[in-house]
Amino acid sequence: MAVLTISDTRAMATDTSGGLLADRLVAAGHSLLDRALVPDDIPAIRAQIESWLARPEIEVILTTGGTGFSPRDNTPEAVRPLLKREMDGFSVAFHQKSLGTVGVASMQSRAFAGQAGDAFIFCIPGSTGACRDAWDGLLELEFDSRHKPCSIAGALPRLREVCA
Repeated sequence: MAVLTISDTRAMATDTSGGLLADRLVAAGHSLLDRALVPDDIPAIRAQIESWLARPEIEVILTTGGTGFSPRDNTPEAVRPLLKREMDGFSVAFHQKSLGTVGVASMQSRAFAGQAGDAFIFCIPGSTGACRDAWDGLLELEFDSRHKPCSIAGALPRLREVCA
């Protein structure tokens, strides 16, 4: 897995959202293969994700930031053209969960996920709370091959037999 923070204002030392995702995925037993921070700029976002998509060992990319409505929020515009399919259920599940924590402000999020090649990309808002909402009870279960019915493992080429 890889974690990408998209921000014009954060540095690695102040990146609590990317840090939370990285810490939680490692604590769950996954390998953090790379972590990066890029400005909220379409070419920069796309270049980083494309470099990870070229590495077959990176099967899941988590992004945080750039999913709102400020003029510099460009994550959906950068990532959606790379997808061959969207995972509509992630957006629905994320919004249902975040309604309980941030209320109707959840409507301002353009969180989404999809498949690019054989890899999956999950685009999460940039707040630490939103990353917590996305991980706890959603992504933590989706990435656990023991979770039934089948997790995302069944869609990854090296693990397809897990859900066969």
